[in-house]
Amino acid sequence: MHGDGPLLILAAAGSGKTRVITRRIARLVADGVAPWRILALTFTNKAAGEMRERVNTLLLGESQGEDENRRVRGLTVTTFHSLCARLLRRYADVAGVPGLKPDYTIYPTADQMALMKRTISALDLSTSNWPPRSCLGTISNAKNELMDAEGYAANARDFYTKTMARIFTAYDAAMRKAGAIDFDDLLLYTAKMLDTNERVRRECNDRWRHLLIDEYQDTNRAQFQIARLLAGEGAQPENADLADLPGIDDDDLGAVSLGMGPNICVVGDPDQAIYGWRGADVTNILDFEQHYPGCQTITLGQNFRSTAPILSVADTLIKRNTKRKDKPLFTSSEGGETPEAVLCRDERHEAELVTDWFKKVQEDSDGRLAWRDMAVFYRTNSLSRVVEDTLRRASIPYTVARGTAFYEREEVKHAIAYLRLAANTADDVSLDRIVNTPARGIGKTSLDKVRAGAVGEGIPIFEMLARSGEFELTARSAKSMQAFVEMINSWTGAGTFMGAEVAGSLPELVERVIEESGLRSHYVQQAKKTQNESDAERVDNLDELVSSARQFEEEFDPTADPLAFDLDNPEESDVPPLLALLRAYLEQVALVADADSVDPDQGAVTLMTLHAAKGLEFGAAAIVGLEEGLLPHARAFDSEPQLEEERRLAFVGITRAMKHLLLTAARYRTVRGFSERTIPSRFFDEMAGDHLRVSDQSDPYDGMGESIPQGTPTKSFDASPAASGSLNDRLEQIRAQQRARAKSAGGEAAKDYPVGCEVKHPQFGVGKVVGVSGPAHGGRIEIEFKGIGKKTLVLGYARLTRMG
Repeated sequence: MHGDGPLLILAAAGSGKTRVITRRIARLVADGVAPWRILALTFTNKAAGEMRERVNTLLLGESQGEDENRRVRGLTVTTFHSLCARLLRRYADVAGVPGLKPDYTIYPTADQMALMKRTISALDLSTSNWPPRSCLGTISNAKNELMDAEGYAANARDFYTKTMARIFTAYDAAMRKAGAIDFDDLLLYTAKMLDTNERVRRECNDRWRHLLIDEYQDTNRAQFQIARLLAGEGAQPENADLADLPGIDDDDLGAVSLGMGPNICVVGDPDQAIYGWRGADVTNILDFEQHYPGCQTITLGQNFRSTAPILSVADTLIKRNTKRKDKPLFTSSEGGETPEAVLCRDERHEAELVTDWFKKVQEDSDGRLAWRDMAVFYRTNSLSRVVEDTLRRASIPYTVARGTAFYEREEVKHAIAYLRLAANTADDVSLDRIVNTPARGIGKTSLDKVRAGAVGEGIPIFEMLARSGEFELTARSAKSMQAFVEMINSWTGAGTFMGAEVAGSLPELVERVIEESGLRSHYVQQAKKTQNESDAERVDNLDELVSSARQFEEEFDPTADPLAFDLDNPEESDVPPLLALLRAYLEQVALVADADSVDPDQGAVTLMTLHAAKGLEFGAAAIVGLEEGLLPHARAFDSEPQLEEERRLAFVGITRAMKHLLLTAARYRTVRGFSERTIPSRFFDEMAGDHLRVSDQSDPYDGMGESIPQGTPTKSFDASPAASGSLNDRLEQIRAQQRARAKSAGGEAAKDYPVGCEVKHPQFGVGKVVGVSGPAHGGRIEIEFKGIGKKTLVLGYARLTRMG
């Protein structure tokens, strides 16, 4: 019900953030604000889709005829990246980015990697010394800080940054040549365009008078800048000339708020800010009141998801953080099962215990909780393997939510590459992937000649393929190249997308690409040859791609497109309708997020990282691997801000559980084939209290260096009172033993094991100390072992003998 001006909503976990935004949108429209005046931004396609569906239901109900649909016509609910992609399409010619054209291609990670490898090699640098993934990470961080290649080079001071500046500049030039941009470019270029081009900024400010942003704590600097510029300085003064703006009529003028400051409404929770590692800046929400003086702040503390005991555990933990805005976390629902914290023997025992716990939860629920209502969370993907094996042996169905699985499959990536080349024939990376896939007789030597010619003339490879007759090639290669060019042109009408055979249908185009490229027949023959089920599924996946194109075409709403600034008088466009539809479809494919891959209707336990779990909820959730070095991650040991983010990550995991919560740590965990002792997470101490039932079910041996006896039976989940005890006491016993061992070893770690000295380990042999950090009783020592490599050990039980 808040009126005009800036609004900050601090919404606790499970308090209904999406509901707040959808209800606010519905109220604005009901009060007379034209829906096309409203822009709502979120982070995943899934969240945007759910938001649109809820708004439509609120405003239209069951009746959605033509007249009713005008009530939501032009409402823009989308992701940051999708908005930027469409704005850059519209304003490419004035965006101020050299070489940027409206037909640009968005390169996903795999194609960025391919281009980066090529860039590094072209600079005569080693990919061993300059790993492509690391270089892309450095460039991504720079772009998120609104720094382009030129800006990065201007700030380069040492060998590393100067060399990275060369790589950045060359990579940027290669992207421009290919007519491509990456995900970070979408944000960087849009932010700079809005900042430097008054015309673009004014048109956006005039189009959208109300800006709403979900999950504001996850915004980075570039997204903060985009939001600030889209919000503007507030409504136009009363004497502004609004009549000449596109799409405005007299009725709309009455709904325009005047002189009240920017109508920006942000919803978020600093306690769930867990993406600092990829550039998110929690201070954007913490300092919102300073950025927008006079804003109204509303706190939502009631949780509608979890039981009181689960919320008590979460609240007790998160209060340890200092960078936060305190708010009550409560539920009106009384009672609930006390969460469990269990110290297990090793990762196999941990997985078996979790499996037994799921079985017990399902049995006790009398069928109310299905497998799809359960999930396992972990800090890193590597922890899933043992859990997967155990669930499989127990015949419990499971699914691993590990990113965009469908679009990462080989056959799908090939088909998408064909479509991207059809949409943008300058896309050399896509062409490289499929020019001879399936094999069509274009030899590497012949292709290299054409590629060299393209590089020499500075033109796309596809353009040079059409001139393959100019090269001394084998007859087969020359013929195959011409056939390849003719095939692409037959789909696109030589770039016009006006061919009668396609008739403007996206699924028909996708079907033709799959058939005529030879992909379908290739995988059909492969499946017949191998009689392998997975090969047969490849054909089904290609069919599913056609289905996805059909679904996209049926659901595509051009009036929600930021390009459609004048809804009643569409602007004339040089872009054929089918090409525009294809571009939009490829953008959606490129912008799919991790959480989008989770299917809540599957009858299976879901396994996922804590980061991917954000925004989801499950009746029963288990968080495994609560150990020092895992959660919190080792990177947080020397950084208080990173430690606070790790604590927020645990908080997010805990608050995904609705009724049942299990937290586990393993006393031993296998790392690179070796069983190593662990230290239970400090978070156990921090969340302790009557709201958490603890149990030590690890093996009975208390020695610090003994190996686990082979064949020792594991203990299944035991929730009986006899199994419960003070886990805090047990953890303190372990730490006391570590302190005693460290003390007997001689006090200060750095003095006892200076860098450069040689040591001997009973399992790893002789090595040289390369680093020591932390206190003597819990510090870490980094050792380069001969024949094994570098390992980091905990001094308290490293069992080292100094040799010199």
